[in-house]
Amino acid sequence: MKKKILVIDNHPVMLRFMTNLLSVKEHHEVVTAEDGLSAIDILKGYTPEVIFVDLVMPNINGEKLCRIIRKTPKLSGVKIFVLSAIAAETNMNCAELGVDAFIAKGPLNKMAKHVLAAMNQSCNETPDEIANQVIGLEDIFSREITKELLSDNTHLQIILDSMSEGILELTHDARIVYANPPAVSLIGEHQKNILALHLPDFFSGNDRQKIQSMLDTAHNASQVVTTDSPLNMNKKLVEFKILPLEKEKDKTLIMLSDVTEQKRREAQLQQAQKMEAVGTLAAGIAHDFNNLLMGIQGYASLMLLNIDAGCSYYEMLKSIEKQVKSGSRLTRQLLGYARKGKYEVRLINLNQLVNDTAETFGRTKKNIIIHKDLAKGLYPIEADEEQIEQVMLNLFINAADAMPGGGEIFLQTRNTTDKEIKSGLYNKAKAGNYVMLTFADTGTGMDEKTMERIYDPFFTTKEMGRGTGLGLASTYGIIKGHGGYIDVASEMGINTTFKIYLPVKEKHSKEKSTKVLKHNGIHKIRGTILLVDDEEVVRDVTLNMLKIMGLNVITAMDGKEAVEIYQKKQTDIDLIMLDMVMPSMGGSEAFDRLKKINPDIKVILLSGYSINSEAAEILKRGCNGFLQKPFTVKELSQKILDILDKNGYSQGNRN
Repeated sequence: MKKKILVIDNHPVMLRFMTNLLSVKEHHEVVTAEDGLSAIDILKGYTPEVIFVDLVMPNINGEKLCRIIRKTPKLSGVKIFVLSAIAAETNMNCAELGVDAFIAKGPLNKMAKHVLAAMNQSCNETPDEIANQVIGLEDIFSREITKELLSDNTHLQIILDSMSEGILELTHDARIVYANPPAVSLIGEHQKNILALHLPDFFSGNDRQKIQSMLDTAHNASQVVTTDSPLNMNKKLVEFKILPLEKEKDKTLIMLSDVTEQKRREAQLQQAQKMEAVGTLAAGIAHDFNNLLMGIQGYASLMLLNIDAGCSYYEMLKSIEKQVKSGSRLTRQLLGYARKGKYEVRLINLNQLVNDTAETFGRTKKNIIIHKDLAKGLYPIEADEEQIEQVMLNLFINAADAMPGGGEIFLQTRNTTDKEIKSGLYNKAKAGNYVMLTFADTGTGMDEKTMERIYDPFFTTKEMGRGTGLGLASTYGIIKGHGGYIDVASEMGINTTFKIYLPVKEKHSKEKSTKVLKHNGIHKIRGTILLVDDEEVVRDVTLNMLKIMGLNVITAMDGKEAVEIYQKKQTDIDLIMLDMVMPSMGGSEAFDRLKKINPDIKVILLSGYSINSEAAEILKRGCNGFLQKPFTVKELSQKILDILDKNGYSQGNRN
């Protein structure tokens, strides 16, 4: 019975021998292929009944080819016989490999007998007399040499399989003929679906053109080619290195490296550096703007002292003060983003703050249901209550904007540790205990591009006039300024969840109460003030404020001049008002020098910044108070009175 036969062997003598034996002498239909890749192409349009295949071949070896054939439905019934000189040394199982028998290559006249026996079995469908065995072992010599070659091949295969990089071997027309396990994993397809396919087919758009161009360059110029930027493969970022093989001009070797995690960390670092730079710029702008507001606020408050409520200009001046306060709130948000916004740090109960803020917000948004799951025994945190409250309000406002028709907000608190912090903005959290606040809404969510920019200052998705774009920027700055971390997850059309982690105060000290004094009038105080500020408008307006109180005033333009004046007139000076940021000599250095001259010196720090780390350190070193610009004449008089009263002074009685 005439059979359709496919013979696959890279040795031309074997192909001629098999063709002559099976076609000429036995009158079967014989098609030949010189390697596994050619065989796959033939099998796309040709369905043989019997296949003879060599094990050792270029461009997809016999073992892989047999497995591919057995997984192809239309070839499930084909008889497969392996022709191999190394058949005796393999540990392959016929059934596992999907072949019917192994025929050992040997002298052609003896091998012909075994081939015909295999064909007789397939033609007559007799019981499998030769199944699951190696035929012709008695005809093979030099088995130890074969064994050594196999050992070397196994060793090299183990090395290739163990590499972290993916390895591909391509033909001259970019078809894949070898892929080690890491390469298969990167491509994301089963090996049988990879072999024989063109590598560029795994890419799309510009990446396909780029990889084809690289292959052409490597092939034509015979030089190593690497990607200038990673390509997208199976949702991973992969770098390619293409190496032409000198001894096999029609072959190309490719090394693939998964750099997804590396690029993610680089992007994190760039984002952190960008935010740090923008934060520095924002802090500088806020500081200078507060100095400008100080001039406006100061003169407005001085003018209000000299006119009564019935004057036509009174309401205008009050409106100016109101606008100054709005500007001051804006700079506070900027300073919050720049992490220069911690004002009065103390131990607070986060659960209480969450309850209070949620209750306040809930009164204004009746169409939003707020759910709370607040942990019992929550650790206290050391933080600025006003700033953490601002964080909560920012999140509530954003959630409300994302749910214009109403929705739900879920609040949860619990104790946790640094092990649970996996934020996209930080590589590794500082070790220790934390309190976690989860804030989730059922709003419209955010896409990936929006999430990449939510902490950028002045970025907003709201229409003109409905937002400054500072809410989440200041939230990020406040949390980071408190040594905490913030993470966000969102899905378009479903929800957004923020997770905030704040460090726990490990050693709890008794909280000191803050006494706040409120006075309607301006205090009349006798004494002499040394006013130190490099901004002329701030010096002038503050000088006028102090004179209204009845104080004598000496001015200095920077810290160096202040030290020189104090050395000469320290017995006359009762208190120094010292700006933080000045040229020549700043407030920190000036304070230390003044303190050396007189350890009991009385100093109020002034700054366009809030109490940042530097100001807080000066306060710890013995400074008596802090005023953030802009301030009113009433706020200034109360601050001076508080400090002088604590040290034995009283209004109007100092000589």
